[in-house]
Amino acid sequence: MVLAALACGLPFSSTPQPPGIENIFEFATQTAQAAGAFTPPPVALPPTVTPTPSYEPTGKIAFTCQVFKVQSGDQICIMNADGSGYRRLTTGDNIRHFYPSMAPDGQSVVYSAYREENIFDIYEITLDGLVTRLTDGLGMLTAPEISPDGSLITFTHKTPDAPYAVWVMGRDGGNPHMVTPSGWDPTWSPDGSQILFASDMTGTIQIYRVNLDGSGLTAVTVSMPGLRGRTDWSATGDWIGTYAGGSWNWEVYLLRPDGSEIHQISPTGSVSLAPSFSPDGQWVAFTGYMDHPGEDHGCEIYIMRLDGSDIRRLTNNDYCDWQPRWGP
Repeated sequence: MVLAALACGLPFSSTPQPPGIENIFEFATQTAQAAGAFTPPPVALPPTVTPTPSYEPTGKIAFTCQVFKVQSGDQICIMNADGSGYRRLTTGDNIRHFYPSMAPDGQSVVYSAYREENIFDIYEITLDGLVTRLTDGLGMLTAPEISPDGSLITFTHKTPDAPYAVWVMGRDGGNPHMVTPSGWDPTWSPDGSQILFASDMTGTIQIYRVNLDGSGLTAVTVSMPGLRGRTDWSATGDWIGTYAGGSWNWEVYLLRPDGSEIHQISPTGSVSLAPSFSPDGQWVAFTGYMDHPGEDHGCEIYIMRLDGSDIRRLTNNDYCDWQPRWGP
């Protein structure tokens, strides 16, 4: 049953997967990884990245908080960029909420939530708790993200009879339609003209970008091994963030929008996933297990500068905090 698989492990790679928990996308990476352990590219930082040591992060970070220690009860939480102000936004204890993303104005969060078998709808919640359902039974909709101008939402669409595809709809849920037929975990380019996403359309998972009307499909990576999904495109336009590696060996990488200058920025062995840039493009938030290696509920939210320095842990709970998405 598709729903049962989804409840056990997200269809996309941003989900932390403790040992023994089924991941329905594992088959898509096993073939690519069967040849051996993932060997990361050189960890050389391009000289153009010069973060200012004295600069402090600002804004808010929305994320999935597994307060009940089961995925079926995942909630949406939010905190300030320094880790203060941690609070839960959603209130349905027995409903799964995940894949949050901050609105460009910082006043609301869009997310996916379970409705019924094989149905996950997209919702928007204001920071004071007002919830609006934006879709009505289209399928298993995940990874929603609002366009930079606030007018559109891109998301992943899936049904039992249709593969993962990248869709777009109006901010109010109107005119939902497919942009490209094979892909997941979409994110916007800074100007809103393109969508970045992951796909296994050529047999291995790689990163692609496509114009809003579905034209101009371009491979950003061609043979980067161990890619999983969740990416982000910095607001400055300079960098794309992603993560890759074998199971429980994931690390965060940066690369240029043309696929060049791929380099690892997370500490080797940190088990780091799901990067998200700060609004000014100077920091990266991510999920990591570096303080609780191998623990089922050991994932926390961290931030670091673009060169991988000044790592700060923002959460410290006995349950998983993950899928960070940074906003103003």
